[in-house]
Amino acid sequence: MVRPSGLLTRQEEPVPLKSICVTLSIREFVAGVAATLNYENEEKFPLETFFVFPMDEDSAVYSFEAMVDGKTIKAELKDKKKAHIIYESAISHRHQAFLLEEDKCSRDVFCCNVGNLQPGSKVALTLKYVQELPLEADGALRYVLPAVLNPRYRCSGSPEDSCLDLKTPIVPLDDLPYAFSMTATVSSQHGIETIQSNCPLSPIEYLGDKKTSAQISLADGHKFDRDVELLIYYREVHTPSVAVELGNPKNNPDGLMKDPSAMVCFYPNIPEVEPSAICGEFVFLMDCSGSMQCPISKQDKSQLRIEAAKETLILLLKSLPVNCYFNIYAFGSSFEAFFPNSVKYTQDTMEEALRRVKLMRADLGGTEILTPLQVIYREPSTPGHPLQLFVFTDGEVTDTFSIIKEVRNHRLRHRCFSFGIGEGVSTSLIKGIARVGGGTSEFITGKDRMQAKALRALKHALQPAVEDVSVNWDLPRGLSAKMLSPEQTVLYKGQRLIVYAQLTGTMPPEEGTGEVCLNYTLQGKSCENKVTFSLQPKLDDNFTIHRLAAKAFLQSMDIGFGETPAKTKKDVLKVSIDCGVISSHTAFIAINKDVNKPVQGPLACRDIPRPVLLCAAAPMPQCKRVGSARIFGCRHGSQPPPNIFQAMKLPVQDITPQELKDLDAGSWGFDLPTRAPPVFGETYLVQLISLQNADGSWDLDEDLARILGISLKDLWSALPVKDADSSSWATVLAVVWLHAKAKHQKCEWELLEKKARTWINSNAGSIKKKLVKAAIAFTKSSVDPAVFGI
Repeated sequence: MVRPSGLLTRQEEPVPLKSICVTLSIREFVAGVAATLNYENEEKFPLETFFVFPMDEDSAVYSFEAMVDGKTIKAELKDKKKAHIIYESAISHRHQAFLLEEDKCSRDVFCCNVGNLQPGSKVALTLKYVQELPLEADGALRYVLPAVLNPRYRCSGSPEDSCLDLKTPIVPLDDLPYAFSMTATVSSQHGIETIQSNCPLSPIEYLGDKKTSAQISLADGHKFDRDVELLIYYREVHTPSVAVELGNPKNNPDGLMKDPSAMVCFYPNIPEVEPSAICGEFVFLMDCSGSMQCPISKQDKSQLRIEAAKETLILLLKSLPVNCYFNIYAFGSSFEAFFPNSVKYTQDTMEEALRRVKLMRADLGGTEILTPLQVIYREPSTPGHPLQLFVFTDGEVTDTFSIIKEVRNHRLRHRCFSFGIGEGVSTSLIKGIARVGGGTSEFITGKDRMQAKALRALKHALQPAVEDVSVNWDLPRGLSAKMLSPEQTVLYKGQRLIVYAQLTGTMPPEEGTGEVCLNYTLQGKSCENKVTFSLQPKLDDNFTIHRLAAKAFLQSMDIGFGETPAKTKKDVLKVSIDCGVISSHTAFIAINKDVNKPVQGPLACRDIPRPVLLCAAAPMPQCKRVGSARIFGCRHGSQPPPNIFQAMKLPVQDITPQELKDLDAGSWGFDLPTRAPPVFGETYLVQLISLQNADGSWDLDEDLARILGISLKDLWSALPVKDADSSSWATVLAVVWLHAKAKHQKCEWELLEKKARTWINSNAGSIKKKLVKAAIAFTKSSVDPAVFGI
């Protein structure tokens, strides 16, 4: 089903959308956004229209207003059922009315009814929200303005009245009738290092001697072919902080807004420790629906989603610890398990899984995640091996809340790590299942590599569990802190932790301070992180911290319009209405009371077209022979596509290196050796990793020799110790190759490389030093022997 964009009529006829203007203000790691959509009814009839707006799942929407012919109509937040009654009554009496609500199927889509738009009227709809910006592994803060709207697969039992069901005309990007603009201000007391974007920007203007602020705007001509993403690098980002915001007791005498609120930002200094002896059960749930055949992004030479997924699974398989248990599920409209139950990680089971991974295709139809999830959870637990679930999907489903509820119901027996692949992925699904499952969420867009992000999550999964997590406050007498954030049970090394609290009681004089301490236990050792802060609250007219605190509370308690328990709904309604932050049980409603007479005439209907965003099915290209293998040709003398090898399933041993260079020189990550690789679509790094044994070693054979670009005879001749184990020599050579040829991708192979070094230490014994020095000299590399612990 299609998830449309813009102001739409119920009968789906176009309404002229003139422009979309977004104003963004980023202070430290919090973003405030105002998005305005400008429309004009140029017809001779009044209209009832329907507006759909996507945004990040973490956004706290706190304001919605319409400016009609110069008059501002501000909406009120009410119980959703009451808001619908008020709206329907106004429309039936031919008055202008406006209704904004979360979609029933997903928290990252908002729907707005605009009733009785008069002929010749101009309307500007403005939506305001705030959100925390996630911290990337390299220290960047990531802001995404959702713009891409993909079809979403309808599962049986999904609600029939979802706005995700609307169908709109599809037009080429160049034919879109509306313009888009975005301006942003970024500020940090620590100074800005640099700002990057996946979209063209006008020259960035930095202000202040230390570049403490910057002005940004999108270059003219932006089209809706990708989400707008900003990566912001501050000079110092890992500094713990506490911000206290003044409340609003006059308008909220007994609610959350009455008292000051505090936002605490921790960067836990979790020490590096060796993984525990308990290895775990690792289950990988991989999307193989038809949409996985699309590129990850619209950028040139972007890898196909399914090919990136296959490479990622190979890396994960090789990085698993010895003696763990694992299984892989491929899902679409149906699902397939590699093994009937999770199996022990051995050479035989790993090779069987590897064989099946290489055969995976994006050919399983739609996207139904719930059924395989239920099957996985029904499987009995493996004693001594806690379940670690990895979910990979492009996230285009309509039963989001049902999936989140299923993961939540099993949160005590597993951790769930989720990965959203490509533009337009549902942030509600990806973040939701990771949040309730105690894992982490990652998004793969633009030039991101799924492989690196998946391996980072595996490192988190292999970390010993952090236990007994608590936040304690040391405040002056007469002042206390009430936690608004859900109880924190999971901490990971290198991640940020944000908590919110309501400060009640008597605030101290100006010089007063407080202290907040994060406590936890790691492998029996107690750890703590403390922050001292000023207790003088600051005024913010937008009440940003209060809104974010309310959002944190609502995310933990509100699990969907039809899923939230009745006993919880009352608290959700109160916090939502008190703080003005929308939930699945509330909606913004506004009636234009300045119109003295009803709108005249029958309602007419118009549609807003949407751009073509997903890859369309194309005819198969004709084939020709090179050497003894077939390759797909290109029409009209065009160049072969970057993924030409990924579309082929035939052996290529007889294609010469020069022919490969002529066809697709840019597809290989390293210099071509004297013979071509055995598998299409794989770089030499992936091939080398594919040859690694389950115990971490490599065999000295023709396949390894081909990747190293050295004959097997020469490799045997260079063995420095007579009668030494050839696998020790091969494994040392492979590790040297990784450091010499693929150093820039270390984050993808460091776990399997560590497993290899462990094997070397156990098997090479006293000759390890000779093997290492001989391998470095033989390959003429500059690898430091210290990587082997020498």
